[in-house]
Amino acid sequence: MTNKIAVIGGGSWATAIIKMLSDNTSPKEIFWWMRDTEAISYIKNFKHNPKYLSAVEISIPSSNVSADLNFIVDHADYIILNVPAAFLRSTLSDLKPEQLKGKKIISAIKGMVPEYNQIIATFLNENFDVPYHNILVISGPCHAEEVALEKLSYLTIAGTDKKLAAVFSDFLSNRYIKTITSDDIFGTEYAAVLKNIYAVASGICHGLGYGDNFQAVLISNAIREIKDFVDAVHPIERDIKESAYLGDLLVTAYSQFSRNRTFGNMIGKGYTVKSAQLEMNMIAEGYYATHSMYQINKNFGVNMPILSAVYSILYEKEIPQQSIKLLTEKLS
Repeated sequence: MTNKIAVIGGGSWATAIIKMLSDNTSPKEIFWWMRDTEAISYIKNFKHNPKYLSAVEISIPSSNVSADLNFIVDHADYIILNVPAAFLRSTLSDLKPEQLKGKKIISAIKGMVPEYNQIIATFLNENFDVPYHNILVISGPCHAEEVALEKLSYLTIAGTDKKLAAVFSDFLSNRYIKTITSDDIFGTEYAAVLKNIYAVASGICHGLGYGDNFQAVLISNAIREIKDFVDAVHPIERDIKESAYLGDLLVTAYSQFSRNRTFGNMIGKGYTVKSAQLEMNMIAEGYYATHSMYQINKNFGVNMPILSAVYSILYEKEIPQQSIKLLTEKLS
């Protein structure tokens, strides 16, 4: 049996996922949707993504790369979503719930749907009637740039159906990708959202001149905030030190490839939110996630001083130096 797998999105992670799938030896047919028709034409002619991870060779058939979302979805058994969370609703707006019936949906998105303040799994379940047992979540720790370099990386595949998670993890495994499965779909997805916010915080502090000693305190407090929140929203037995939680936080907060850390660093150096976004020309999921998570936490009342500090800087236009100085008195 040849599995038909579609990747939705045209950025770095989508390109990295195409590479992972292609370097895996199991029989499969890969489809790729992206909005950028010029990029599609370039990929068909030259077998490389002109804008993201351009060194990666794209070996899938040209006819399987398309800007027609209905064509891509209708041909796929597995659909991997990898567009920025802020654009997910508009990307899927022309699809009807019945088009996703019976299909396995995998989210590689590390953000919230801002119009609903929902994680991707909840958005799919409530707006497209996708049952939770047909939804999987991909989490790190893993950067697309290191996948392109074929550096050893680990992925966690989470879902309520552990058999499905194991089947899909086999599609991605190869000589440089190791996979782990988990049944904590809600905890891993919320943790993936939160780690982007804490990476923004790390970047802000770096931009303000705080050193490694303080960063260690910041991130040790951040993992406690993650634990307290995911335990409140989905109280099951979990080890917060596992790769999907602590590992993903560490790589996002410290890596040179982290766009959320880069965004925060620019804010710490005095950029406005808009100017930082324009100069980066990439989406920092932590910006949108900060607003959504701040609103969600009003219902849970978890003590999250780092989240509150980032929110005050990004959305209440508080001076970063002052907000972080106040934060330093709340950390331990």
